Amino acid sequence: MNYLIRVIALTVILTAPAAAQKLVDPATVAPEYREAAEHRRAEQMKQRECSLKADQAKVMVRDRPSFVLKCMDADASK
Repeated sequence: MNYLIRVIALTVILTAPAAAQKLVDPATVAPEYREAAEHRRAEQMKQRECSLKADQAKVMVRDRPSFVLKCMDADASK
């Protein structure tokens, strides 16, 4: 019985979702890296917008990466 509880606990711990990458704040970055941080934040915002579009379109999980990439390419071509 004790073994079963340990196996279940280990399974729950290993299958827990990972933390998402937080948005970069250019104000907290050293001045020499601020331009790169601003560029990264803009990319993260584009990804977040495309992810929200995927949620609204009810895209399946397996099709989500291709949807987001197409969305980001469409935004880049504008």
